[in-house]
Amino acid sequence: MRIYKTSDYNTLSQKAAALIAAQVVQKPVSVLGLATGSSPIGIYKQLIQWHHEGILDFSQVSTVNLDEYKGLPRDNVQSYYYFMNENLFKHININPESTYIPDGMESDDAKECSAYESVINNMGGVDLQLLGLGYNGHIGFNEPADNFAKATHCVDLQKSTIDANKRFFASAEDVPKQAYTMGCGTIMRARKIVLIASGAEKADIIAKALEGPVTPQVPASILQFHPDVTIVATADALTKISGETI
Repeated sequence: MRIYKTSDYNTLSQKAAALIAAQVVQKPVSVLGLATGSSPIGIYKQLIQWHHEGILDFSQVSTVNLDEYKGLPRDNVQSYYYFMNENLFKHININPESTYIPDGMESDDAKECSAYESVINNMGGVDLQLLGLGYNGHIGFNEPADNFAKATHCVDLQKSTIDANKRFFASAEDVPKQAYTMGCGTIMRARKIVLIASGAEKADIIAKALEGPVTPQVPASILQFHPDVTIVATADALTKISGETI
């Protein structure tokens, strides 16, 4: 596990974007696992800039997103399908047919989860997976639980996650209560993982995730078992870890 300490969010975004860019340059047909939320926005802006400068070509890249709210249509401004198009896809030369996000309008959980796992498997797996870190340790929408979910599944969102996401909605009542998400097992099958964390408020959970016991009560702690994980975090998010940083 490599831990990069950055001075601020902008530097974090540039560093994480550079890791993704290196993957695309080295393997133009890469499968990228992508994340949503406020944390990766700076990364996507940097990737867009490099594409416009002629540095990055996404024409052969495929993507799979971690998750999607259940019950939100794709044209809803809070859907992750809408987010990805607004913040990345429509600004680069990626083939829209090579971008995959769970279908939040599919009511049959088993059908959608099985179909999404098949998409990932048929693509040969994820080359590099980008992750954010929730305040309760969730990765994707894998909430604290009694066991690590092995595959894509439908999850009931915990109150802490709903509270964290309500800033994007008119009220907490408007936040969907369920989501489709890659399971921890799905995430762990990615060949490389890049996890980002920014802000002093993430210091406690990042210490638990990186140096605490591996437990499904802290879903991100499973990353301690992955052979190729890179953490990119701001200095204030790393104040409670004892391990070496770069």
